[in-house]
Amino acid sequence: MSTIVDYKNVSAVGLESSPAVEALAGLRANEARYFMNKYKHEFTVEPARESQETLDYVNRILKERDIEFAAKPLETSRFQVENIKFAYVFYEDGLAVNVMYTIDNPKKRAVGFKLSEGMEVPKELEGKFKFARQKSKLAGVIRGSFFVIKGEY
Repeated sequence: MSTIVDYKNVSAVGLESSPAVEALAGLRANEARYFMNKYKHEFTVEPARESQETLDYVNRILKERDIEFAAKPLETSRFQVENIKFAYVFYEDGLAVNVMYTIDNPKKRAVGFKLSEGMEVPKELEGKFKFARQKSKLAGVIRGSFFVIKGEY
């Protein structure tokens, strides 16, 4: 069952088992606000246990860099806006992974990593990526990084 993420009244529903529950809820709301402001798209999520296809898709792309996260996936989102396919996975440790895959431009395809405020860099990403800081009213300080997708998915 999918749920629309409310970025005006931040809710932690679906993320309760995370030690970074408030920060992760803010990060998720920050993404929802971005999609509403930029694309007028309502950001929806569903429990990871109900979205194995999305998890498999993201994991297949992460294998390009031999990345496999130990953290438990809590929620996912998958949708298309204009000519871009998006997929998100929100993990229990506070990590959010997103795939941005343009349909008609192979040069604009990437995987992004966003760390909830206060979380350590996951060992799977340590030393492989540099993280930039971004401030958000909803999520505090978000650290993010990315890599360009080389394959076809």
